[in-house]
Amino acid sequence: MRPILLAAAIAALPLTALSAEPTKDTSAWWGHIKVLASNGYEGRLTGSPGYMKAARYVAAKFKAAGLKPGGDKGTYFQSVGYLEENVDAAHSTVALVDAGKATPLAVGPDLILGSRDAQPATVEAPLVFIGYGLHLPEAGYDDFAGQDLKGKIVVILGGGPDTLSAALKSHASSTELPKAIEAAGAVGVVRLLNPKAMDIPWPRMIGNSSQPGMRLAAPDLQTYHGPMFAAQVNPESAQKLFAKSGHTYAELLALADAHKPLPRFALNQSLKASVVTQTHAIASPNVVGVLPGSDPTLKAQYVVVSAHLDHLGVGEPIQGDKVYHGAMDNAAGVAAMIETAKALHATHAHPKRSIVFVAIAGEEKGLLGSKAFAEHPTVKKSSIVADINMDEFLPLFPLKHLLILGEGESTLGDAAREVAAARGYDTLPDPAPDRNIFVRSDQYSFIKTGVPSVALKVEGLPGSPEAQMDKDWNTYRYHAPQDDLSQPVDLKSADDFDAYLLALLNHVADAKARPVWHKDSFFARFATSPTAVGS
Repeated sequence: MRPILLAAAIAALPLTALSAEPTKDTSAWWGHIKVLASNGYEGRLTGSPGYMKAARYVAAKFKAAGLKPGGDKGTYFQSVGYLEENVDAAHSTVALVDAGKATPLAVGPDLILGSRDAQPATVEAPLVFIGYGLHLPEAGYDDFAGQDLKGKIVVILGGGPDTLSAALKSHASSTELPKAIEAAGAVGVVRLLNPKAMDIPWPRMIGNSSQPGMRLAAPDLQTYHGPMFAAQVNPESAQKLFAKSGHTYAELLALADAHKPLPRFALNQSLKASVVTQTHAIASPNVVGVLPGSDPTLKAQYVVVSAHLDHLGVGEPIQGDKVYHGAMDNAAGVAAMIETAKALHATHAHPKRSIVFVAIAGEEKGLLGSKAFAEHPTVKKSSIVADINMDEFLPLFPLKHLLILGEGESTLGDAAREVAAARGYDTLPDPAPDRNIFVRSDQYSFIKTGVPSVALKVEGLPGSPEAQMDKDWNTYRYHAPQDDLSQPVDLKSADDFDAYLLALLNHVADAKARPVWHKDSFFARFATSPTAVGS
């Protein structure tokens, strides 16, 4: 009977326990991705039926994992209002004007009109190149100094001088720039793209631009207080803006590539545009589940685990597929979050601090859902002590090295590195700081409210085949329908990542002291109290 009993016991084990390597049929992590990235969820565009279907799926998984509802009115949903902006590119026009002569710029081939903020119906204004557009007087660098920009359209080139840290440049370009533009009285901004810093090629950007942009409906959470013209220019067309300036786009690119300061000058042309848009109010929730803490005092503090649930919806077809599935970006992060919650439930864990799991909407539209949650959370705002974020962590190869964005900024980063080392992983620096990826995902919304935060990613050594795999993924799959269920992934790497995430979460939730910013961190400036900064 013993052999029969042993066979029966083995048969009762999960399939993953019988194999050293999980498969797409046995991986619980992949099982969530198979659902969320399937055609039936239609790319999970914020506000769409596909997104709502995904939100209900995640809420059900949170409930099954024993998480308490953390949303509005005893539900798992935090409702967030958006204004959806559709730009009618076919009926919008843009031209450069010199001495009354207009030279058309083709919407699509030459430039893309912004849709995240309200566009003016018409605008005609002189163009002024102001370098990188960095307003950092406290750091001794200010592209706005001495410039008369009232009633003008500013033109900027992404990047910054090597005298400034990547964090400072990233913050200035994403947060301070809109404030400075509006304060200077400018009426628009045109962004020039450096080909070396582009994530995806221009033809794909044209396709993605057909999708609606969004902004938060709450006025206090919007970028501007009124319409602001916005556009991005194809690098191959950028020289047209400099034709009357005495400068060339190539010369400016060379300076930017060398991280040198850029000159500032009038372009001696005006830009005239007519922008046709349609605006609609929509609502789309964040999904919030809470695991209450067990310590009588520390349970009043919250560690947030976040991953964005939304993606790009249905758009321009590529290779015959028009559904932008978002498997790695970011069903993968949501799946890791669900599996972590399940593991805490299965092990009957009783963390000292409370843990908030948030599946976020609106990330692809400008970190909107995370901004809504970080600024107006469903728990006491001052009680949030950390955010651990996953966004396309890309387990394409075995987990040996981790990229911990924010590693050197706070004691949370220190803890992430220490837990990695204890599990045999080393950490690598950001291989491309000029891409500003630390301020391009949801952790940045929490950082700006003073919360120490990290973002986690499986990384390859510089110059390695793994690093090339990562680069190829960005080139061919990032924000394309090919981020789908057919792509190769390393499922053991994903399981190893989930185990690391669980270990880190337990470490932070049970630590005696809450995470604090290092006093020399750039981001310490956002701390809301002196106790949030280390000595």
